[in-house]
Amino acid sequence: MRFILPVLAAGVATATPLAIMADSFIKRGVPSTINYSQMTLYGGFELAYNLTGDEKYASWYRSQIDALVLNDGTIKGWDYGKYSLDNYRMGNNLLYWYWKTGEAKYKSAASIVRQQINRHPRTATGGFWHRNPEYPNQMWLDGIFMADSFYAKWTKYFDEKNTTAWDDIALQYDNIEAHTRNAKTGLLVHGYDESKVAVWADPVTGAAPLVWNRAVGWYFMALLEVIQVWPQSHPARGRLIGYFTTLATALKKTQDESGGWWLIMDRKYAGAKGNYIESSGSAMFTYGFLKGIKLGLLDRDQYLAPAQKGYNLLADKYVVEKDDGTVDWEGTVEVGSLNSNATFEVTLPKDPDEDENADILQYYTSVPLAVNDYKGAGPFMYASYEIETL
Repeated sequence: MRFILPVLAAGVATATPLAIMADSFIKRGVPSTINYSQMTLYGGFELAYNLTGDEKYASWYRSQIDALVLNDGTIKGWDYGKYSLDNYRMGNNLLYWYWKTGEAKYKSAASIVRQQINRHPRTATGGFWHRNPEYPNQMWLDGIFMADSFYAKWTKYFDEKNTTAWDDIALQYDNIEAHTRNAKTGLLVHGYDESKVAVWADPVTGAAPLVWNRAVGWYFMALLEVIQVWPQSHPARGRLIGYFTTLATALKKTQDESGGWWLIMDRKYAGAKGNYIESSGSAMFTYGFLKGIKLGLLDRDQYLAPAQKGYNLLADKYVVEKDDGTVDWEGTVEVGSLNSNATFEVTLPKDPDEDENADILQYYTSVPLAVNDYKGAGPFMYASYEIETL
């Protein structure tokens, strides 16, 4: 559907794409869990509230978080022995409610996540394992978004003079850059295995073979989040901005003429059988362009037109109006994982006459699409906010 952009009534935006999407999820309901997918969606509710001032968005969002945070500041069902970066994303949402309400229970809950980061297993060079014990010595682009934005926000507001912490956060970005960035294309592959033993790992570099769009999208957004809280005086600031702007350049070059981005972004797979324009990564990149312009990191003259083209595709193709007045979000792949048990070849055995990475491509493109997936709808809401406040 093509959205009509905001109508202003008494200074309040009404019937905006962002508000319509938020209203739709409230009506459908969202299970309250610590999953990063929900936490990503909830970020859109923060923006819906900022845009409209409508307390229903804050009230609904808070009820979702309060179903997880107990009055004593503990997190319902939190497993202190589980070390998965995915679970740390909720720290950002907990800090939002602490800053908004001043209630100690939210800070206490966030401190549980922060302390878990201190204990999290690391590679020999200091990078966080994506998950223990499933992915030993592996760093994924996804994990940077899940853990390091929160790590930086906590340090900014509660431990700002801790240069060791800032150095440690920078190390996570530096590690992922050193092992996954392709200097020629400017894009980053999904992750790397520092021990180089995973079935997919390059025997020399440990890098994964392919560029998966949502992993790159998580990383693109994580850079934006961390740059906004990074100390001006810390030497890594310039590096982080460079990581963001060089990635933006690469993304502008790989944007499809439709306005979106391919699920598998390696140039030789653009248009390949089974590959397709995927909505979550496209929303993340569109948002990143718009937010980068707003923060002064990207040139408006170069990036606004690609961003608007991307947004028009998202609104026209992936937002579907329903008879009950709600909208569905479509075109988001359910998952993409660097699973280390060789299941990449399950769907179709590797054909020795085909490209050596054909089995990996088949893994990614064989994963089904989901309707109303929070990992895509959330970033679309972020992009909508940026469009609506341009």
